[in-house]
This record gives sequence, C-alpha cells and structure tokens, in this order.
Amino acid sequence: MSEKTLFLAWQDKRKESRLWFPIGRLDANVEGSLYRFRYTGGAKRAEEQAGFPLLVEFPELEQDYQSSELFPLFRNRVIAPGRLDRAGYLANLDLPEDANPFEILSVNGGTRVTDAYEVFPKLVKRADGSFKCRFFLHGSRHVNPPARDRIDRLKPREKLYITLELTNPATTLAVQVQTTDYHMIGWTPRYLVTDLTAAMAETANYSAHVVRINPQPAPSKQRVLVEMRGSWDEHEPMTSEDFVPVV
Repeated sequence: MSEKTLFLAWQDKRKESRLWFPIGRLDANVEGSLYRFRYTGGAKRAEEQAGFPLLVEFPELEQDYQSSELFPLFRNRVIAPGRLDRAGYLANLDLPEDANPFEILSVNGGTRVTDAYEVFPKLVKRADGSFKCRFFLHGSRHVNPPARDRIDRLKPREKLYITLELTNPATTLAVQVQTTDYHMIGWTPRYLVTDLTAAMAETANYSAHVVRINPQPAPSKQRVLVEMRGSWDEHEPMTSEDFVPVV
C-alpha cells in the first residue's frame, strides 16, 4: 500500500501574531483511494491561543473523517487535469505531467490568496536516519536589494547554506537560507524549523541546493525550489503534540 501523509497548517492573521499552527493530518492510500483526515493537537492549541475556527468541512474536533475521494478542501488546491497551463505549472514544481494530487500538494503548499491555510508533507526518517525534503523559499520579499538581485542569478544545482537564526523578530528561532557568497536570500518554512534545527544540532551531515528557479509570471511563493538533505541520530520528526491526531 502506498501510504502518504500531509499536514494542514493554519496562520493566525492578526497583525500582532501571524503564528502558524499545524492543525490537521491527512493520510492516504493513494492507490486504494482511501483518505483520512483528523485534527491534531495543534488545532487545540490554535483554538486556545488564537481562536482557530474549525473547518466547515470538518466541524467536529474529535472525529475521524474518511472518504474514498480526496476531500474538497484539498482537491480544490490542485490544478485541474484539463487546464492548458497544467504542464507548465507542474514543471515549476519539478513534477512530471502525470503527478497525482498528493504529489502536487506535497510541493505546491496548497496556498490560496483567499484563506490562511498551507499544506506540507510529513518528514520521513529513513532507516539510516537520513531525510530529504523540498520546499519553496519563504520570505524573499523581506530580504535586501542585493539579495534579491542574487536570487535572480541563482542556477539549478547551485549549493546553498542553511544556518540557524536565533533573533528573528517574528519567530525568534528561524532557519535562514544563504548563498555560498553569503547573501541571505530567505528562510525555510516555519513548520520545518524544529526538525531542521534538530538535524543541525545532532550532526554536521546536512546540505541544500537549488532545484529550480521559476521566473515571472510564476507566483513569488513558487520562485525558488530548494532541496535539503540531512540526518538525525535520536530525533524523530514531526512527533510533537502539535502533529499527533486528536483521535
């Protein structure tokens, strides 16, 4: 069985907060067409700290939702099969034309300008402790003009540095992405920070590189696709209470 897991995150849009919470888990046997959604501990924390409203499609916190089809909340975040720009869109994600919805959501983030949700895949720790993840560079609009110019000159396969930031004004702890000539060009997604920090603390065995650069008219959130590889000794990724299903 081809078991896959995605998490759903919600952002508190209040100006004084802007915090992200992992609030749900979507498990799927893609080949067998069985999908399962459950809220996670992050949803409880988001309710208590930020007034998170439960989703209309999933109105009960302590419920195990199952379906033979991908739930509309997720399906509506995937480009339709018949669209003329589908091939170009998937190329921007570095995916083949026959990519399934789960594969697309694992890369595109499922973001929409009309809401405050984002989708991301579960980090998988292999038997030897290693992992690989891909993500689009975050926050590049906040970097300085020389760094933005440097982004324009990035090349596929170009090596990048991953460094820890302890004084980020928004989140305190963050993970920066830098070029080898020391331009800080953005950040990793916030939902990866805890696990990537653990990898950086446990071993020196981590690296990153540019996978793809998407020029305009690609959305700014899908401009620079990055791949990071690393390993953990003891750490188990995405196992904190925020990621554990309520039921």
